[in-house]
Amino acid sequence: MMSGEFTVSRTREAMGRGGRLLRALHLDGPLLLGLSAIIAFGLFILYSALGGNMALWLRQVAGVAVALVAMVVLAQVPPRFIRMLTPLAYAGGILLLLAVALFGDVSKGAQRWLDLGFIRFQPSEIMKVAVPLMCAWYVHDRPLPPSLPHTAVVAILFLLPAAFIAEQPDLDTAMLVCASGFFVLLLGGLHGRWLALGAGLLAAAAPVAWHFLHDYQRQRILTLLDPDSDPLGAGYHIIQSQIAIGSGGVFGKGWMNGSQAQLEFLPERSTDFIFAVMGEELGLLGQLTLVALYVAVLGRALYLAAQCNDTFGRLVSGSIALTFFVYVFINSGMVVGLLPVMGLPLPLVSYGGTSMVTLLAGFGILQGLHSHRKLVRS
Repeated sequence: MMSGEFTVSRTREAMGRGGRLLRALHLDGPLLLGLSAIIAFGLFILYSALGGNMALWLRQVAGVAVALVAMVVLAQVPPRFIRMLTPLAYAGGILLLLAVALFGDVSKGAQRWLDLGFIRFQPSEIMKVAVPLMCAWYVHDRPLPPSLPHTAVVAILFLLPAAFIAEQPDLDTAMLVCASGFFVLLLGGLHGRWLALGAGLLAAAAPVAWHFLHDYQRQRILTLLDPDSDPLGAGYHIIQSQIAIGSGGVFGKGWMNGSQAQLEFLPERSTDFIFAVMGEELGLLGQLTLVALYVAVLGRALYLAAQCNDTFGRLVSGSIALTFFVYVFINSGMVVGLLPVMGLPLPLVSYGGTSMVTLLAGFGILQGLHSHRKLVRS
């Protein structure tokens, strides 16, 4: 009995030290636990999706480490410095997008990268964080809900970088950037009449926008309506994805035992369609487990956003959380055939370090805004 009591005491003491460390680093324990669980789950299934390629898997692990460092570092930045640096970050991002248009590297028909010699990156990733920060910076000290002129200014703030990004072409990321800015307006109490007006304008502009889409973008939409119209071409991705998920059933075929993934019938299995690999190998239960983790992270992030003690913190944090949800919704909807095929990775799971760094950087800012709010109140 004495030994058991001693063990419990030591466990409580260790938990207490862990809690104090997290508070000192301005991190939220439940949110960090949820993010870590998703990342661990992602690394587990990614090893299989990569066909056991240890070199690529270790490269992803290194990317995770960099992303976690970025999250911890940004969580230390006080909100006043974030507000002060926001216009500079936004302007710098716009200049980098302009540099991409003028000098960017072209790969697979798209001009999205800047090569500085020692690093090659996509400036559009920066705007996923800079845009909600800038929109919240503009709105936070003005009357809410935002008036029509203020709404128009915010719309310009997110439409300008989105236009640069769409021209690369990268319509998927442009849509995410627009969503992050729109969420700031929505959380700021956007009037229903302005929302209805915007929806009406989008609907009216859809036929015109159709003619500006690239051929492959139009084909994606048409394929959503009838994947079997071109089963070996435009419809191949979604058909193979549905076969993989359907063959996995409830319990799956087992880790690294998926025929669609391991025999390379499923395209982009380590990036865009990794959710299908999970469905084939871990079944419906594996997919639902991951979805539950995503829901837990989203719920905790929205709770932290609601606890921020100023408008800027609430708007930025809420936008980051909801944009994360859009990531999950679009990728999973695409994989099961409910949305057109897009080049958006599954958050914190798909192979690729840039997206990982962007997402965890956003969560670092969110945790910092909430944690420093506690310091202010105390």
